Amino acid sequence: MTDAAPGKVYLVGSGPGDPDLLTVKAKRLLEEADVVLHDKLPGPEIIGMIPEEKREDVGKRAGGEWTPQEYTNARLVELAEEGNTVVRLKGGDPTVFGRGGEELAHLAENGIPVEIVPGITSAIAGPEAAGIPVTHRDYTSSVSFVTGHEDPTKDESAVDWDALAATGGTLVVLMGVGKLPQYTEALREAGMDPDTPVALVERATWPDQQVATGTLDTIVSVRDEAGIEPPAITVIGEVAGERERVVEFLEGY
Repeated sequence: MTDAAPGKVYLVGSGPGDPDLLTVKAKRLLEEADVVLHDKLPGPEIIGMIPEEKREDVGKRAGGEWTPQEYTNARLVELAEEGNTVVRLKGGDPTVFGRGGEELAHLAENGIPVEIVPGITSAIAGPEAAGIPVTHRDYTSSVSFVTGHEDPTKDESAVDWDALAATGGTLVVLMGVGKLPQYTEALREAGMDPDTPVALVERATWPDQQVATGTLDTIVSVRDEAGIEPPAITVIGEVAGERERVVEFLEGY
């Protein structure tokens, strides 16, 4: 490390993908940054706003390219120690299943100034873009966000599907398309009604957004027939049935 003061790292949430849903601060920081380390999840339109010479792709995609988190952590420190203003751009919100907490701790341990810039999480924006409110006075007063892609080094899952089924609230599963058969079965075994509405929203707010709906019993077949792939969210609960009431009037997505 040089004697000069280090630069600063901003952990920035890009929102669900529509550039119009970037926060004002996120847009300004993208313009001011010396280097932007980005995921693939911000989407092509937002990534395309960043000059190619100052962006680095450190994204991870299910079943595809993978950049070790250790590399990203080290690269953030390296760039900041060179005096750069660095944006670590993430899809959605940086700390909602985005490993922002790990990067925050690593930067602090290395004496790097850091700031979190919240973004609109796809856990809320995804359902909304499909015409689904995550809460509704007639159906539910709670919502739970769940990862469908836990740390593969864990000995066992930390997700208690029995407890989640018992809440009676909305469940929003992020990064869970691949394991849809496992957790829908777990919820049925926990006593959730097989006819509970379920919606899958792929690439929420992107130009090629796709939505597929079914029930806890049918959604795996619906996924396969519709060809739903990551990135996508799963919405489970009575609110998912609201889409059918409003879909013909939805505009924008």
